[in-house]
Amino acid sequence: MSTTERPVPAADQLPPGYERRWWVLGTMIVCLLMVIMGNTILNVALPTLQRELDATQGELQWAIDSYILVFAGLLFSWGVIGDRIGRRKVLLAGLTIFAIGSVLAAFSDSALELIGWRALMGVGGAAIQPATLAVITNVFPAGERGRAIGLWAGASGLAVAGGPLAGGLVLEHFWWGAVFLLGVPVAAVGVVGVLTVVPESKDPDPGRLDVPGVLLSIAALVGVVYGIIRGGSEGWGELQTWGPLAAGVVLLAVFVWWQRRTAHPALDVSLFRNPAFSAAAGALALNFFALQGATFYLVYYLQGVRGYSPLESGASLVPVALGIALTAPRTSRLAERFGAKAVCATGFTLIAISFAGIQLLDADAPVWLVLADLALQGVGMGAVMAPATESIMSVVPREKAGAGAAVNNAVRQVGGALGVAILGSVLATSYANRLGDDVLALPAGARDQAGESIVATLAAVQDAEAAGGETAAAAAALVDPAREAFVGAMHLTAVGTAGCAVVAAIVVLVWLPGRRRTP
Repeated sequence: MSTTERPVPAADQLPPGYERRWWVLGTMIVCLLMVIMGNTILNVALPTLQRELDATQGELQWAIDSYILVFAGLLFSWGVIGDRIGRRKVLLAGLTIFAIGSVLAAFSDSALELIGWRALMGVGGAAIQPATLAVITNVFPAGERGRAIGLWAGASGLAVAGGPLAGGLVLEHFWWGAVFLLGVPVAAVGVVGVLTVVPESKDPDPGRLDVPGVLLSIAALVGVVYGIIRGGSEGWGELQTWGPLAAGVVLLAVFVWWQRRTAHPALDVSLFRNPAFSAAAGALALNFFALQGATFYLVYYLQGVRGYSPLESGASLVPVALGIALTAPRTSRLAERFGAKAVCATGFTLIAISFAGIQLLDADAPVWLVLADLALQGVGMGAVMAPATESIMSVVPREKAGAGAAVNNAVRQVGGALGVAILGSVLATSYANRLGDDVLALPAGARDQAGESIVATLAAVQDAEAAGGETAAAAAALVDPAREAFVGAMHLTAVGTAGCAVVAAIVVLVWLPGRRRTP
């Protein structure tokens, strides 16, 4: 990148830490990788956890969602705290909490214990992720910020598949808890980097802390995300699902009302009137809806239908990561030339095509077709992440970068939680319906749980075969129908995912600003 294309401010106008900006970016990427891999690494270990901890499908879901729930609920609070006391301090606190939670999760003796320590990891992750983006926004001037955010977004793509791949490698040689210990040395590297190269940054005039606003944001986000998660695992018609969801939506409305009324708002809600902010936030939510939801069911397809090991299934997701990592850093220039609207719309079109391509995947689909479809998905997602993120952060004042980054990450998490909950619910319901009475081949005590997922079905078949007797042969005959039922359920779910990508393309074409025209 030449300075003639993107002029750099004069030396006396450069932000603190500018001379070390690429080292700062590298440190922020290390911190980001730890948080995202700490979450995605669990996906590939789910079948192992189901066996080793005797976990139900619901407990497995909560092992993922306890992290998401706490993470999403505290994102905004940590962002506001970072703006006030300093993002460097918040990063150090988050890295420490995340590492402690990882160690405790690794030595859990039960699924419920694992759920609790995963929640603690979410506390640390919520402090780290918005702080990384806020630091980048403060260290890089406007002319270089798009490229830096593109590299940051590309790294997040690497972590999406890097987590399952690293988890697969660990599970090949160690016990399941070791997957959580991988983050501890990474956290140590992050701490050293933060202490060495990252300058402190905060709002020079923060005003009085908006305590009611912060508490409202926590309660609202927890209510919304909890309702979404429970709806995906337990059904959408129960009071325990729509009650918290409705309460969360009401509290969000109260939060907005309060932010417009108070003299010291935690978030300037008028930012949402700016299409560059609101449409980009919607694009990110829909992007992560597709990404998280698809990763959830693709791991089951790879391990349950194709019979891949954890390592093989993790390696199969590498094309998604490479697609994001190679595309995201290059989209800042594309957005400058063609506009964020065109780049994001193209990305969502590619995402829709990739999910339509899942209709070609079955138990016997060639490996190259699986990898090609996943690579196309990654390219599309990489084209969305960086321009949408940069669009949000370009609107937010630098001194409020923590709150802006928290909004950016909150919509990603809510979108991801919706993806896992809604797509997971569609997948489970369709699978159970397609499997139908075939599950009667299993012993009576194993039927309910076996009907929840293909991994649970195959585990029940293995137990029946190990027990021997009259049901062993009948249970073995259930394997092929179960795989066919899952493939059909996955095809149906992928159609819905492709439809969401089409809706997202329309959203950005209508509301996201086009190419900036220089006078």
